[in-house]
Amino acid sequence: MKIDATKCKTLMISIKPGTFCCNLLMKMNHHILCVKKVFRLSVKSGIALLFIQTIFSHENDRKIIFPDIQGYKTLKCDLHMHTVFSDGSVWPDIRVQEAVKDGIDAIAITEHIEYQPHKNDIPHPDRNRSHEVAKNALQEADDLLIINGSEITRRMPPGHSNAIFLDDANKLLTTDVMDVFEEAGKQHAFIFWNHPDWVAQAPDGVPPLDSIHHELIKKGLLHGIEIVNDLTYSDEALQIALDNDLTILGTSDIHGIVDWQYKIPEGGHRPVTLVFAREKTEESLKEALFDKRTVVWFNNTLIGRPQNLVPLIEACITVQDVQYYRDYLIARVSLINHSDVEFILRNTGEYRFDTYADVVNIMPNSVTQVGVKTLEKLDEFIMKFEVMNAVTAPAEHPEIIIRISTNQSE
Repeated sequence: MKIDATKCKTLMISIKPGTFCCNLLMKMNHHILCVKKVFRLSVKSGIALLFIQTIFSHENDRKIIFPDIQGYKTLKCDLHMHTVFSDGSVWPDIRVQEAVKDGIDAIAITEHIEYQPHKNDIPHPDRNRSHEVAKNALQEADDLLIINGSEITRRMPPGHSNAIFLDDANKLLTTDVMDVFEEAGKQHAFIFWNHPDWVAQAPDGVPPLDSIHHELIKKGLLHGIEIVNDLTYSDEALQIALDNDLTILGTSDIHGIVDWQYKIPEGGHRPVTLVFAREKTEESLKEALFDKRTVVWFNNTLIGRPQNLVPLIEACITVQDVQYYRDYLIARVSLINHSDVEFILRNTGEYRFDTYADVVNIMPNSVTQVGVKTLEKLDEFIMKFEVMNAVTAPAEHPEIIIRISTNQSE
């Protein structure tokens, strides 16, 4: 039996759930990245034995995986980062290479307009130059959108803001703060408030929503807010987004090396904004951001409005197989997770489980089997869960419903 190394994940989810092979591969899921050689597959006494030799490749495993949702492509975006062209530590091509390795769909390199600590070493009068260098670094095979942007860097209020989809960043070099936002507006930029909970400008960690922010929102010159920046999350920023109809964003704001900051070699991930766009183009991405079709992925947590978040979770978790064995009145439900999220689900339905208590962990990119005590053999039933590592508002978690049919299989 020969197996293509690229089909390793398919192999892992196609073996009969509950068997020795399936359990073994699920346990090894975080470490087996591709199959180098399969010696033989044999069945003896009802137990499948799979002998494999594996090779380990961090590069193959680090790409961020999320499924598309109905009607939209799920674009993985990091729309706030820096290079040596402002206060970062790397050349723009490194940002491109990191993004390609992580399977990112779109990035915006957003250098500080006003803050230029490296200008004596790297003088550059053109504030678009970082974007141009990054675009030139793209390889023919790289499927990455690179958005022109800049960080408006002011004291609080209004603090720092990103303007992306710019035509010319140089025109933002002006003294009056309102004039900067007006110019970004003239260029039809998407503008969002950066790290509103940053302790250097908000010592108590609470975003200081000010009259100038309200003015910018009223004038249509502030469209979004970072609820996640780098290693921090803000409940207050999320509430500001909900109260003021702003787009929810999460970004890395990376200055150094992304692998070091987020411990990617150890299994970590950068924060990203998942944008639900009709197609993978700058125009479609921009339209989706203005329409607030986003979810943030941060520290194994998904954050977003219910109308965006619930369809994503439903696309991530689907039913592979449902079976009653012999005369037992316990349905064996195999759930596939098509994403990099380890979902933490709390059972809120009417049926108890025989393989878990009230909390089920659905491991990333693998199959989890749940034994459901239906008390009788049913053709159809539903499972209800509260998704504990998903957030729709401060301290609020969405509920999902999984409809089960005993004739169901993928």
